[in-house]
Amino acid sequence: MTLRNKLVDIALEWQKCYGVAPSITSAISEYDAALLVGMTEREYSEYMKDKTAVSKGSDFVFNHQRYQVKANRPSGKPGSKVTKVAKATNYLWDKLIWILYDKNYIMQEAWEWDVNNYELEFDGKSRISPDDYRRGKCLYQKK
Repeated sequence: MTLRNKLVDIALEWQKCYGVAPSITSAISEYDAALLVGMTEREYSEYMKDKTAVSKGSDFVFNHQRYQVKANRPSGKPGSKVTKVAKATNYLWDKLIWILYDKNYIMQEAWEWDVNNYELEFDGKSRISPDDYRRGKCLYQKK
């Protein structure tokens, strides 16, 4: 069992016992996004070892591209359907990846935007929906 799967199992067990899962979506999505763009688990581990949880701009760099990652995961409880997604607050990155998970942290879809197109499309918008992000480049879609 991978470390990622262990973390997910613990978060889901926590949610079962205490009602709300711990906030792991950010860590899981950055890891998943890195693998989606071709980074190996070892490369990701080496890259992240000296990083902090808060870094302005990008979440990781791979092949000279700075990646910003956004993700959503519904809890599965009534009213938890994802209708609003996070918007990038700066443009200190080259590519943004948005990932949508199901309630078990299983990736359902992933979309990529380059910074110029993202800024043109979303800079003046105050609310972004999953359908907005789906107009980007599809990196993954569960069949």
